[in-house]
Amino acid sequence: MVRDMISLNQMTTLSKTNYLVYRDCKKNAWLKVHRPDIYNASQLSEFEKAIIEIGNEVEREARKFFPDDILYQPEFKKDLPAQAGGFFAAIDFLEHHLETDEYSIYEVKASNETKESVHLYDLAFQYILLKNCGLKIKSANLMHLNSAYVRHGELDIKNLFTVDDLTEQVKEIEKEVRAEMDMALQYIAQDKEPSGNCDCVYKGRSKHCTTFSHSNPEVPEYSIHDIARIGLSKAKLNELINSEIFHIKDIPERIKLSEIQQNQVDAHILDRVLINKIKISEELGELKFPLYFLDYETFPCAIPRFDGFSPYQQIPFQFSLHMLDSKNSTLKHFEYLHTENSDPSRAFAENLKKHITGQGIVIVWNKKFECKINEQLGDRLPEHRVFFEDINSRTYDLMDIFSKQYYVHKDFRGSTSIKYILPVLAPELSYKDLDIQEGGTASQAWNKITTGDFTQEKKQQIAKHLREYCALDTYAMYAIWNQLQSF
Repeated sequence: MVRDMISLNQMTTLSKTNYLVYRDCKKNAWLKVHRPDIYNASQLSEFEKAIIEIGNEVEREARKFFPDDILYQPEFKKDLPAQAGGFFAAIDFLEHHLETDEYSIYEVKASNETKESVHLYDLAFQYILLKNCGLKIKSANLMHLNSAYVRHGELDIKNLFTVDDLTEQVKEIEKEVRAEMDMALQYIAQDKEPSGNCDCVYKGRSKHCTTFSHSNPEVPEYSIHDIARIGLSKAKLNELINSEIFHIKDIPERIKLSEIQQNQVDAHILDRVLINKIKISEELGELKFPLYFLDYETFPCAIPRFDGFSPYQQIPFQFSLHMLDSKNSTLKHFEYLHTENSDPSRAFAENLKKHITGQGIVIVWNKKFECKINEQLGDRLPEHRVFFEDINSRTYDLMDIFSKQYYVHKDFRGSTSIKYILPVLAPELSYKDLDIQEGGTASQAWNKITTGDFTQEKKQQIAKHLREYCALDTYAMYAIWNQLQSF
């Protein structure tokens, strides 16, 4: 998409990328320019790598949307660089209207919708920059994927993308953005690192910038920012930060937390384990055998790869199933992994149908996700719709025990992720020794073995790692259930 041309020898140049970083966290933008060693200290996660790859793939397809002769490209295949007045951006596509000598900007985003809080300012930066370059701008447009598009046969590029004309919205914020661009340029031009905390100190943990620990050394690794939903409790978080309270143990009584938040805090401060044995027993007592502990692995393909799929619709490529006929029976394991670059849906459904009968309860972790996949499988495979509807009607979410706080432990850290629950209830099990340790890595691994150029030996090795990871997910659910039902 955008090529970031900032270097330490160009301190007075602000790229569009760095302007957007500045809008999110000023100090993070300064560190990105002046201290790339700090900014790039942590390696990109598999999720972040996937975002980059997806963006490149979407832009390649977007290029096909335009006839070659309408684009202003005297020297470039794409990404027209523009620089003026200390500002720089690489324009994705610039249409030249010869009859009026005007230009239309097209910014491509690998998303299903326009996010005005980000995308509008992205376009406004380009609009202002090109006007500063002396161009007459007819329109500023955002191209994004059309969530309603369903692939049938060859990709229909015209229907795959939606173009939103945001010209009027851009004009409305032009004055604001011009002033902000000037402030951002002055800010990053400082030779000395700005003092104090970064802007993210007033946000929940999931919204923190990449250099948060550097800019906020007084904030512990497990802090008030990790309290459940604290990012949505702006007044509480602001009061704590303004009072320089960062440790959970230092939260004063005057700060009124929700019951869920207070339970998390008490578990940490008092080292107290909260277990509602009656509620746990009631919930688990409703589960009728056989029990099926089920987990899916999926790949969210931005550009629909197979017929019947929409942008970002998950491709279910693997399942693991641990089955228990009765409380004292032997645990059985079944699995399926699709390793070819073809639609896994039918084989996935047919293999699952072999092992799940019309009786018993299907146990998952995060019911909303698996049930959504089942709905989509039923839509694509009408002959299996009744089967998936039946599964959904008797699916139980084991995560509910923890989201309802029937079990609260300090080491959960307010999370209901199985990665936090498992070490407490089944410490003998661990993801740490696996080559694949989380879903994002599993998703990307499958994509690579089905689309990449691998030897058969390498492909089999990765497939083995995928099976080990998915199998642990369902065995972990069984182990947690087994521990809970013993109360």
